[in-house]
Amino acid sequence: MKVAKGYKYKWTDVGISEFYKYIGLTFYMSVIKLNYIRDYWRPNKIFSVPFPATMMSGHRYSFISGIVKMSDPHKDQENDKKKGTPEHDSLFQAKPLLDTIRTACKSFYHPHRNIVMHEGMAATNGFRLFVLADACNGYTVDFVVYTAKHSRRMGRKVSYDFAMSLMNRSYLGSGYHVYTDSFYTSPKLCRDVYGQSFGACGPYREHKKNCPRNTSNALNKSSDRGAIRWIRDGPLVFVKWMDTEEVSVCSTIHTAYSGDTVQRTQRPKNGASATKTYPCPSPVVEYNKYMGSVDLSDQLIQYFTAQHKTIAWNGKLFLHFLDIAATNAYIIHNELASQRQQEALTHKAFMKELTAQLCGVSEKTSHKETPNTQVSCDHVPVPAASLSSDVRKRATPDQRQTCQLCRMNNGKKYNTPWKCKACDVSLCLQLDRNCFEEWHKRP
Repeated sequence: MKVAKGYKYKWTDVGISEFYKYIGLTFYMSVIKLNYIRDYWRPNKIFSVPFPATMMSGHRYSFISGIVKMSDPHKDQENDKKKGTPEHDSLFQAKPLLDTIRTACKSFYHPHRNIVMHEGMAATNGFRLFVLADACNGYTVDFVVYTAKHSRRMGRKVSYDFAMSLMNRSYLGSGYHVYTDSFYTSPKLCRDVYGQSFGACGPYREHKKNCPRNTSNALNKSSDRGAIRWIRDGPLVFVKWMDTEEVSVCSTIHTAYSGDTVQRTQRPKNGASATKTYPCPSPVVEYNKYMGSVDLSDQLIQYFTAQHKTIAWNGKLFLHFLDIAATNAYIIHNELASQRQQEALTHKAFMKELTAQLCGVSEKTSHKETPNTQVSCDHVPVPAASLSSDVRKRATPDQRQTCQLCRMNNGKKYNTPWKCKACDVSLCLQLDRNCFEEWHKRP
């Protein structure tokens, strides 16, 4: 697309090793955060980060970012022709990598007994993620991407349908305890999950179908803090508890109350604050305990996210899939280290090592090998044009490029056969006009 608009760029195919370096640089940017992508290749002696230029030029990285695809472009065109029809798949461009990441999440790890289902952080507008995660460590076991199109097709059933699709018994087996937020929780979901030998627990909204509406034994605004009401319907127990406001939870796992308590700080208008103990239903205690992993899962992804400003929605999803893969890999590293009674790497140290491996360098020695100045073995002049076939062996005129510094400073267009290897920028290199040196002296 950029070439069609008039951009001049000599394209070479991206090999596997170069694409690994591209992914490595993307993770590098999640560890070393700068405001703009171009800042990683800025020729500034004080604030420069020289490592990215040793892998590829900034122009090369930007061009790969612009053309990276998760699907076959020819098949994308066929799908685009179906826009406005039921056969059109709005997620078609993301499906190949989406399916691969989902399969990998389930192939390399089996979760602990307690799992949570929640709405993940949206990678881009117009898309929402339904996530099944391990309550012990935040590992993303499975996830589904859904669009507004799904909502139009399924209506209010969307939460139920996606929840049931995530509870894949052929993969998980049985006996799991799943904790869901209020978006998913309904009596129908809890009963159907119970029928598949899963336990379920979560807060419910009273307007949902088949929720009890008995007012004779309900809580009200005058109910004391810590008051508990409950009703059982077969395997499903509905519990209401008065905290600062009414809390409604249903469960097929727990009894209504088993002696659990919580502490709350009272701050009266006059006098010092005091801590008091109140009874708390078992479903509420366990739900709060395990749903904390939702925040853990999102936090781990956000600590070293690969997300940066991109225009296309598929680019945002691509980077979010990388975040999920890298975060899950770190969690597996921690689990293996614990089993082997070894000290695990910190999250930052793990991302550094992952970046080094993808880039094909040693994280421990790369700093020693990296030049201290920008005008180094990486920023060297290289020919941008080939030699003519005649006896004079001069640079062919049609392959000379305009010097970027001359055009920026005085608007003059001097053609030059030289360019910087790292910056991939054409620059004059003559006795009376050394733009190469001046370019790299810029702040």
